[in-house]
Amino acid sequence: MSDKEYEVPVKVVDRRWWANQENANASTAAATAAPSLKPTYVEELEQKLADKDQQLQDAIARYRGASTEFEESRLRLRREIGKDIERARREILAELLDVVDNLDRAIDAAKTRSAADRVDTLLQGVEMVRQQFLAKLEGFGVRRIVSEGQKFDPTLHEAVTAVPASTPDQDGTIVGVVRHGYRIGDDVLRPAAVAVAQS
Repeated sequence: MSDKEYEVPVKVVDRRWWANQENANASTAAATAAPSLKPTYVEELEQKLADKDQQLQDAIARYRGASTEFEESRLRLRREIGKDIERARREILAELLDVVDNLDRAIDAAKTRSAADRVDTLLQGVEMVRQQFLAKLEGFGVRRIVSEGQKFDPTLHEAVTAVPASTPDQDGTIVGVVRHGYRIGDDVLRPAAVAVAQS
């Protein structure tokens, strides 16, 4: 038998802390010095992909920020519009309260008069209030549609009844107003309900 047959490999572990540090530094240096197994064009493509991924993440972050800002602006605008509408509604109602005050005055004046004067006083008071109310409406851009004697226009009028025309040229003419119509600006707020002559 030769000496080589009985040789047993022996593994020695160096437990000194500075020896472990040297081994770790050596393996790190070997890993950094070792050439990459990938071709350079693959590494370039991977780098470009990483750059594009970073750009995409930045764009998503900017989009989320802009979307949040837009939602906040929209909510703020909605609140401001709501406040403006409420303010305008209060102004209109305050204007209409003047009309109610004048109606109260007309009723009080009619109560203090004698029975003979009461009807005339009440009628004059109501007519004045009506004129005031129409003036308030005009202040808000609401105008009464002049209908009587005009030709029937389906965009402005609603025929509720037909009456026989007294002459042939009166055919299609409005001869009576059942309910007045109103415009707001150029739009019809409510069409006039009219009686139209037909031959």
